[in-house]
Amino acid sequence: MTEKFLVAALYKFVSLPDFEKLREPLLEFCREREIMGTLLLAKEGINGTIAGPEKGIREVLAWLRSDPRLAGLEHKESWAEGENPFYRMKVRLKREIVTMGVPEVDPNEVVGTYVEPEQWNELISQPDVVLIDTRNDYEVDIGTFKGAVDPRIVTFREFPEWVREQERLHNKPKIAMFCTGGIRCEKASAFMKMEGFDEVYHLKGGILKYLENIPEENSMWEGECFVFDNRVSVGHGLKPGPYDLCHACRHPISDEDKQSPLYHHGISCPHCHDKMSAEQKKRFAERQHQVELAKARGHDHVAADQQALREEKRRQREEQIAKSVAGEMAGASEDA
Repeated sequence: MTEKFLVAALYKFVSLPDFEKLREPLLEFCREREIMGTLLLAKEGINGTIAGPEKGIREVLAWLRSDPRLAGLEHKESWAEGENPFYRMKVRLKREIVTMGVPEVDPNEVVGTYVEPEQWNELISQPDVVLIDTRNDYEVDIGTFKGAVDPRIVTFREFPEWVREQERLHNKPKIAMFCTGGIRCEKASAFMKMEGFDEVYHLKGGILKYLENIPEENSMWEGECFVFDNRVSVGHGLKPGPYDLCHACRHPISDEDKQSPLYHHGISCPHCHDKMSAEQKKRFAERQHQVELAKARGHDHVAADQQALREEKRRQREEQIAKSVAGEMAGASEDA
């Protein structure tokens, strides 16, 4: 029988001044139960997705809720078959559990109005509502709600600037927002309230809860929902979707993308082929070669791939620093 793994997406904005002390006991508790995934801890709360045996997941959730501050922690469930959709267990300490970069925004103090999935269609069908997808561009590319505005942001940090540039948002009295699991639009709604928008609504439980609760025949969702694990996407009923990931740019790719002459496994895809330099493609090709060698030898090809990704990110940081230094030197030369 195919092994099944319970996937739990969870978050809660709550004051956790001792969040650093929670890391080690939480990590050990998860590892003892063969749980994998990533959990983020910060002063403002907890966020993450974990997967593993159902019994183990239930125990981790109960352990978290045993802390009175997390007693009301909500989570969303789905299933993965065959293998755990995560490779390892990580508990990370962060400044924010979802990074917006606006320190004065605090969802613990003020947020928009929660809307249950069952009432969402009625709200977003109203003519005086602006519907905003708060997710990153590569997520929106494979699915969104009908009629939603796509800010085309690369990271959530860009959302505040985008909002401040959109004078047209003030033309309609109601703002409705959504994201994958609810956390981004909860913080976005707090930001919108801070910016002076009065009627701000957001989908409770996010797209995942909507796809779980709303039958496909009644749904206003179009496409697939990107998820941050090896399933890549899920559809109605939270069934795993047809997408894979480009190992170069991490953009979701379809079977059609893979038939493109611009697709080279582990090296490039139609979304990044023209954006990659010859040097980058050479590095990706070598990385893919090492991954395939490790796999052929029966070694941990996943670890090899992750190490290669870390090395690529290190190179990119060094290149950015070098360009910055060169720019500063050029500026100094002009001033002299």
